[in-house]
Amino acid sequence: MKNGKPSLSYVVITPYTILKSRTGGVIARLLSRVELELVGAQIILPDKQLVDTYADLTYRSIQTKDPRTAEILRDYILDQFSPAETGPRRIMLLLFRGENPCEKLSSVVGRISSGAGRLRDTKITGETIRDTYADLVFDAQGGLRYFEPAVLTPPGDNLLNEKLKAFADAASRGPNLVENFKYDETENIERTLVLIKPDNWKYPSSRPGNIIDMFSRTGLRIIGCKIYQMSVADALQFYGPVKDALRAKLAPRIGTRAREILERELKIKINKDLDPKFTEFVGTAYADDQFNQIVEFMSGLKPDSCPEADIQKPGIVKSMALVYEGKNAVKRIRDVLGPTDPTKAPSGTIRREFGKDIMVNTAHASDSPENARREMAVIKIQQNPLAEIIKSGI
Repeated sequence: MKNGKPSLSYVVITPYTILKSRTGGVIARLLSRVELELVGAQIILPDKQLVDTYADLTYRSIQTKDPRTAEILRDYILDQFSPAETGPRRIMLLLFRGENPCEKLSSVVGRISSGAGRLRDTKITGETIRDTYADLVFDAQGGLRYFEPAVLTPPGDNLLNEKLKAFADAASRGPNLVENFKYDETENIERTLVLIKPDNWKYPSSRPGNIIDMFSRTGLRIIGCKIYQMSVADALQFYGPVKDALRAKLAPRIGTRAREILERELKIKINKDLDPKFTEFVGTAYADDQFNQIVEFMSGLKPDSCPEADIQKPGIVKSMALVYEGKNAVKRIRDVLGPTDPTKAPSGTIRREFGKDIMVNTAHASDSPENARREMAVIKIQQNPLAEIIKSGI
């Protein structure tokens, strides 16, 4: 805490961890085991300025206490964060806020300590992220042959703000949708949008990470992400096409039901020719109420009672937006997600595993490349608040 306010810290998911599709597993551990709020996320292509600055700050922040570990971490960042022969590498920066964030994140990530001239991890128990995902390989003489930490997080506050500023500057310099891969065949290469919906963020849970982990079976690449609070205006536009679909699907059915209920309750016979009127006045109202419930679910605010001055403001619940890229990305993501109704979703799909009903169905995925582009425009996917959150919080 600083001046009575929650503090910021971060976790960097390394290029190798992203490449091996371990991102979801890491996020699941973090979200379920730390009492901190995830307030930002961004895919970054580290440039020379970030690599050099972050390597130097990491070295200097622990050099006095543990010079050997400081040296190895610095060399790792310089080597593994710098562009490869095939192009820039991806890292994912996760920004957390709360009380004692460095201490809490370090306890879940797992500490690294050195002794007797060699690098040693803490006792391996399988409880920390590094127990599961990190690798340390020594030669016969105890020298380090291979080191992959899986994630990086500051063990303490020393030079923390300088590190956060370096990431904020890098995040501001680059686009939120990164391009660092050239496909041998460009036919059917698509981008699709996924929203991990607000029902997954009500309390600390591994669910968001588990969902990302299930999407990883597609083999698609994550090229962008952000923590997103959908405004009422954005929700109305994003789900606009759904409103007409709900009216077409629900209104006639509800109109007929309304007539039948009146006949039963009042014990009178009502001419079926009046069904269009029931549809117009009862069915349409019902369909529009269902639409408003979707908007409220995604924004946390009732659209019909939201003041005009607040309609453009960020909502009070959050989602995570992710953009996946690859061949036939739209279909591959939707196959893993499952149909809208979780009760009709096949076993092994995300909605079958985590969904509750047609509205609380855990995640959204674009149904066509054209809709993906429209939806990404609505949520302003190229705009990520992470840098501003850092700058206002340090």
